[in-house]
Amino acid sequence: MRIRIVDAFTDRPFAGNPAGVLLLDAFPDDDRLQNIAVEVNHAETAFAHRLPEGGEADWALRWFTPAAEVNMCGHATLATAHVLHTTGAHEGPVRFATRSGVLIATPGADGSITLDFPTAPLTRVEPPEGVAKALGAEPLTTFDTGPNVGDLLVELADEQTVHALTPDHKALGAYSERGIIATARAENLALGYDFVSRCFFPNVGIDEDPVTGSAHTALAPFWSERLGRTELTGLQASPRSGRVRTRLVGDRTLLTGRAVTTIEGELLV
Repeated sequence: MRIRIVDAFTDRPFAGNPAGVLLLDAFPDDDRLQNIAVEVNHAETAFAHRLPEGGEADWALRWFTPAAEVNMCGHATLATAHVLHTTGAHEGPVRFATRSGVLIATPGADGSITLDFPTAPLTRVEPPEGVAKALGAEPLTTFDTGPNVGDLLVELADEQTVHALTPDHKALGAYSERGIIATARAENLALGYDFVSRCFFPNVGIDEDPVTGSAHTALAPFWSERLGRTELTGLQASPRSGRVRTRLVGDRTLLTGRAVTTIEGELLV
């Protein structure tokens, strides 16, 4: 089996969010998929195989962290679409059958890829007791992001507060299914982004995710309502960093970014 490491939501290597990508003839048993994801040891490893023609999807797609299978992953979907297009395995828009329904990835003429994902339903909730201490900052507002994303979205006072976070990762696991999205409005629009975020996912084995496509299905409606625009750009301010362009279309969120393959090899076992 060929295995590739792809940096997603970036146009340069060693930035954005790395994902393992394996194109298979069929899915092996779940233990084997999980063991491969542990060996790859990136935030996500994506496994895909071609489906018969004439169905609602072209490829089946699953995502595993080193700790668990997840319901939705943006950067590993972008990485998989990038591999399909750059290797010639698929041309044009690709429809993926996933745990979150059929997700479509469309290549752009400029080399970007746009993902069509369901928008996360946001429900305002009271800040849970102890979350400010665990995160290291006082929330302005907090929102549940629904079953596909599975995070608690926490709005903070300003961009510098987001950059300065040094959370207690273990403690953060008590407040949602996956983890915490911390966000604030951008301080300087001249830098080319509208909001900033950081994502901490201790419950799936990821202390801090470099760039999270799925989180932007919640960040897009959150900031679009506040900023009065359906098209925005988010900066995820992890050490690797990356940008995600978002557009709301009905009950869908379009996520646009680029990807770079950095490693290609062979799985020997």
